[in-house]
Amino acid sequence: MEKEAYTRCLKETFAIEAECLREGAAAVDMDEFEKAVKLLAEAPKIGASGCGHSGIACRDFAHLMCCIERPARFISPAEAVHGATGFLEEGDAMLFLSRGGKTGELLPILDICKKKKVHVITVTENPQSPLAQNADAVLKMHITRETDRYNSQGTTSTTAAMVIFHALQAALIEETGFRNESFALIHPGGAMGEKLKKEFEVH
Repeated sequence: MEKEAYTRCLKETFAIEAECLREGAAAVDMDEFEKAVKLLAEAPKIGASGCGHSGIACRDFAHLMCCIERPARFISPAEAVHGATGFLEEGDAMLFLSRGGKTGELLPILDICKKKKVHVITVTENPQSPLAQNADAVLKMHITRETDRYNSQGTTSTTAAMVIFHALQAALIEETGFRNESFALIHPGGAMGEKLKKEFEVH
């Protein structure tokens, strides 16, 4: 492949994903976003589940929640139907990420959540899907196209989901009054840990 082709791939990827993000905020219903934030803020525990790229993004979402002291874990779709949904209790929140909103592996988990009176938040491109229609809050993703030539890899769609997750964390920090002093205590490692130690004199 010629250097020009590499350059084209790089620039087109940035352009495709930037366009998606420029248009993405308008797709999210702010009433639904507010509901999702309040459900997450009030939930004693938070679960998250998705398949493939969505599952990887949900692992990051669970970590984002833990970083602001909202107890959370990723629940593997395979493990969910073999006992892992025992993590969830009435009043907890479960977040599903599914572009089409009808991922077969997630539907049994949805049924369990409804029976256990666990609040459901669905992030999807399809508000008419089963995972959306049975949710307490629906956050709509806007996706222009994926970045590969076949428009089939989970690239732009993963970015769109991650930005929604980042927005949820930012809003939860405001909703719960989470302070960076608490982050300094739970994040002593790495360059950020060193920065926080100096700022708050954590020993």
